Amino acid sequence: MVMQFVDSLVPTVRRALCDDLANVRKAAALTFDRLHSTIGSRAMQEILPPLLEQLSEGGASAAAALDGLQQVMAIRSRDVLPFLVPKLTTRPVNSRALAQLSSVAGEALNRHLSRILQALVETVEEAFGTESEDDELSNSRLLVLSVNDDLGVQCIIEELLACFKHQHPGRRRAAADLLHTFCSQSGVDYLTHVPTLMRGLLRLFNDPDQSVLIKAWEALSAVTKTLSPPDQLSHIGHLRQAVRFISDDVSGGLLPGFCIPKKGIAPVLPILREGILNGPPELKEQAACTLGEVISLTSTEALKPSVVPITGPLIRILGDRFGWNVKVALLETLRILIIKVGVVLKPFLPQLQTTFIKALHDSNRAVRLRASAALQRLVVLHTRVDPLFTELHNGVKNIDDQSIRETILQALRGVLLGAGKKMGEAVRKTLSTTLIALLGTPEDSIRLAAGACVGVFCCVAPVEEITALMQTHILVDDPIAEWTLRHGQALVLNETASEGAATLKEAGLWDSVVTCALQHAKADRLPICMAGVRTLGHIWSHSSQVSEPVPTSVVTALNTALGHSSGEIRVEAARSMRLAAKASPLSDDLLVAIVPALLTNAKEKSSPAKLASDQTLVSVLRLREGTGVLQVTGGCVVCLGVVVGRGYWWWWFREEEGERGCVY
Repeated sequence: MVMQFVDSLVPTVRRALCDDLANVRKAAALTFDRLHSTIGSRAMQEILPPLLEQLSEGGASAAAALDGLQQVMAIRSRDVLPFLVPKLTTRPVNSRALAQLSSVAGEALNRHLSRILQALVETVEEAFGTESEDDELSNSRLLVLSVNDDLGVQCIIEELLACFKHQHPGRRRAAADLLHTFCSQSGVDYLTHVPTLMRGLLRLFNDPDQSVLIKAWEALSAVTKTLSPPDQLSHIGHLRQAVRFISDDVSGGLLPGFCIPKKGIAPVLPILREGILNGPPELKEQAACTLGEVISLTSTEALKPSVVPITGPLIRILGDRFGWNVKVALLETLRILIIKVGVVLKPFLPQLQTTFIKALHDSNRAVRLRASAALQRLVVLHTRVDPLFTELHNGVKNIDDQSIRETILQALRGVLLGAGKKMGEAVRKTLSTTLIALLGTPEDSIRLAAGACVGVFCCVAPVEEITALMQTHILVDDPIAEWTLRHGQALVLNETASEGAATLKEAGLWDSVVTCALQHAKADRLPICMAGVRTLGHIWSHSSQVSEPVPTSVVTALNTALGHSSGEIRVEAARSMRLAAKASPLSDDLLVAIVPALLTNAKEKSSPAKLASDQTLVSVLRLREGTGVLQVTGGCVVCLGVVVGRGYWWWWFREEEGERGCVY
């Protein structure tokens, strides 16, 4: 029956769907539904295209046509949407119609959401900087906010994250903006997608485009703000993985997304604070380590607003009784923070100093070492350092535990390097007396640490005090004195030659130091001999750095040490030569003098001396710089032929390891 009147029904329904009255359009949509059930796709093909054309005309008629399509979509979206999407996503895209029609499509939208999102993101990208930008963004936001089922949420997140990899910054910016809108305003539960969102958005924090960085920052902030405290704790591991993943791709050491002024690390800080303050011990450690990594990726300026929220929890938890691994992580994070922001932490100086001093007395060595490293950074901020030196001095004198005393001495060495010149005369006098008394102690670790402290002390004290101390207590090589005292003196010379060669020259002690070091290098006791060999390496290195002739006696002594019966001495001699070679390229005369002895050690089958000599040959011959350095004169050419023949070329391609050579 209906088929007889189709030709007249179709135009009638089409006109009714565009009627000025909303009730008429609603009734027309119901009629369309029944008509479609009868005549099938013909209803769509003859009724809907004219409505789509009318959308582009603008005005009241376009608004009526759009509402009519919405009424149809609300009733029969599963059939109508496949017909409309290809037409609506063809350029030029009518984003308003596409967004509003999709918003009433329900679950049927999921099958077409990917195509629709791509069209909308492209439209927003093209509209950037034009008058239509706000309208296009508003329309696209309407679409993403209309999705509320699990499949749709997953599709939106996956599609927008995929856009982050697009080569055009406009596409990435548009995707980040829509993701920010979705995460902040949709109200849907996307908790299971938070790890994916963290990885994707943090990857965008390394984007070269500033506008993309801001949108990504806002999106990540929206994600983390929705997390409850228990959820924050559950995502600390995911956040750390994401930070580590992106840090591998960072150039220049800073992640641009964390360096936005007045924004900084605010999106991730609440999660890490919650972990540090309220998480179980394993999460406290993980959160503190992650915070340290985040701080290292952030600029000083961007960190300033977060200094107080960071420092307070770290100090508070360090004062509680937690395991050593938690304390180590917290102390390391504070050390990194001090390096980054420096004087900004001045209001926290008393609390930080008290915290670090307390940690120096911890029973765990790893905690003490971290506290020592942090204290060395903190002391640079001090203007009045005498109370700190007095407290460390009292710790050295009064502590009974030798392992703790050793760590305090290590901390004292670092503090002397950082602020020793600010120390008052009275404190210097009492401190030097205590340290000198420890040079002959039978405890090896204490003697080593005390020797390093006295050596640094001789680099920062006034010249007249240095001269008196050195001549009275150090430059006295008495063969009948206890070997432990001679060892302590040799350790002082080693440290002083390493850290304060210029000061020794200013005091007129350089020649005496060279003479004493030569005597130490000939000592029968291996510890004294090793310290003397190291000192000679520093003397050679300094002479090369300031373009002074290397004393022949120094070269001869080190060459002799390469043939010592003790493998440890041979290793130290090779390392000393390597240190000198790194300071400045060696002349042909020096190469002729030392390469044969190095080759002799390198011929050993397998030993530490062989390894050290191999490494030194690579440095002194500069093999990593190319074959041109092998064109030298004299008898060294024969030696170089042996080097080539013995296959030391593989060292060319070995990357430099982060070692200090023979700097002790």
